[in-house]
Amino acid sequence: MLEGINTVVLIVIIVNVLFSIKGFEDYAFLDKYKFQVSRVKGDEKVRMLTSGFLHVDWMHLILNMYVLYAFGNIVINFLGTLPFLIIYFGSLIAGSLYTLQYHKNEPYYSAVGASGAVSGIVYASILLYPGMSLYLFFIPVPIPGYIFGVGYLLYSIYGMKKQVGNVGHAAHLGGAIGGFALTLLLNPVLFNTNRMFVILLAIPIILLLVFSDKLKRL
Repeated sequence: MLEGINTVVLIVIIVNVLFSIKGFEDYAFLDKYKFQVSRVKGDEKVRMLTSGFLHVDWMHLILNMYVLYAFGNIVINFLGTLPFLIIYFGSLIAGSLYTLQYHKNEPYYSAVGASGAVSGIVYASILLYPGMSLYLFFIPVPIPGYIFGVGYLLYSIYGMKKQVGNVGHAAHLGGAIGGFALTLLLNPVLFNTNRMFVILLAIPIILLLVFSDKLKRL
């Protein structure tokens, strides 16, 4: 599976795995570095970053790392290592910021996961290579990348509403916004070369931002 993976992507995956395993085995470690609204609003802003390297269980970790593996090389191949890191960490922070805004009145809300960063990489990859197709391990036919991206976002909406576990579902949307914006900022030629997909991927983001308050009341 790891054949052909970029070294930087592999390092990011390894760091996620090591930190997550530590969190699995040591709840005090997880509690110290997870995202929690009241703590972040206080003097522990670092949790906005550290929470992105922790996961609630193996399934959560494997899913995020598989998606990062599937999409990370695309971003690096198109833009290079530094832009990949800018998009990854920028999306991670964007995801935390959106989570903070969405759950601002819930001081004990907490979450972990690389969801924001991974969502940003997914959206960046689709913008850069809209014609991609994915063979997912549980679906025997190829899935267009842009359909996967929108589906990933819809799953995030469901998770945000149901607040499933400590998974950072709200971070998916914030991360997608971050990845979308940063990719266009780093490679503005996409406005001309992939204009249709820029508009297509912007629509769910805009709709979710406009109707986010209504979503919470549903």
